[in-house]
Amino acid sequence: MGGIWIIFIAFTLLSWLVSSQLKARFKRYSQIPAANGMTGREVVEQMLRDHGVRGVRIGSVDGQLSDHYNPENKTINLSKDVYHGRSIAAAAVAAHETGHAIQHAEAYAWLQMRSALVPIVSFSSNWIQWLLLAGIVMVNAFPQLLLTGIVLFAGTTLFSIITLPVEVDASRRALVWLKTSGITTYETQKSAFDALKWAAYTYFIAALSSLATLLYYVMIYMGRRN
Repeated sequence: MGGIWIIFIAFTLLSWLVSSQLKARFKRYSQIPAANGMTGREVVEQMLRDHGVRGVRIGSVDGQLSDHYNPENKTINLSKDVYHGRSIAAAAVAAHETGHAIQHAEAYAWLQMRSALVPIVSFSSNWIQWLLLAGIVMVNAFPQLLLTGIVLFAGTTLFSIITLPVEVDASRRALVWLKTSGITTYETQKSAFDALKWAAYTYFIAALSSLATLLYYVMIYMGRRN
C-alpha cells in the first residue's frame, strides 16, 4: 500500500500548490476593475444575450471559487465575490461559467459525454474505495473484486480526463467574448487569461492524479496474474 500513499501525498501537495496560486491570482486580479464596471451577474446576462441563449438562471452561492454551471437545471451559480464583483477576476470566472451554458445550448460533444458519465461516477463514488481496499487485501483469493474496483475507478478517471477539454473550451469562449465585448483591454486580457489558466491547472492535476492511481491499481492486478 506504500505506493498509493506516495501518489496521494505527491498529488495532494501539488494540488495545494496550484490551489494556492489560483487563490493568490484571483485576489490580485480582483483588485483590477473591469473596463465597463459590470458585475459578474451582468457579465453572464450580457454574454448569454450575445449568444442568443435563453432559459438559464443565475444564482449566488456561498464559498470562494465555488462557481459552477449545473446542466440539469440550467443554472449558473456564482460565488458572492463573483456575483457582485466588478473586477477582471469576477468577469473572467463569470464568463467561463457562461461558456458552459453556451456549450450546453450548442450540444457541445465533450460536455454531453461528461454529463452522460455523471450517473456512473455518482454510483461508483459510493463503492470504489471499499472495493479497491478489499480487492487488494483479497487479490490472490478473489482477484475479481479488485478488477471490479478498477473498472469503476476507470469510469471516474475517464470523467476527469473528459472534463479537461470541457473546461479549456469554456475558458476559450470566455476569453474571446471578453475581448470582443470590450470588457477586457489589451493589458487586462492577460490577467483574465492567467486567472483561467490556473483554474484549468486544477482540473489537469485532478485528471493526472486519477490516471496515476488507476495505473497503480492495474499494476497490482497484473502483478498478481503474473
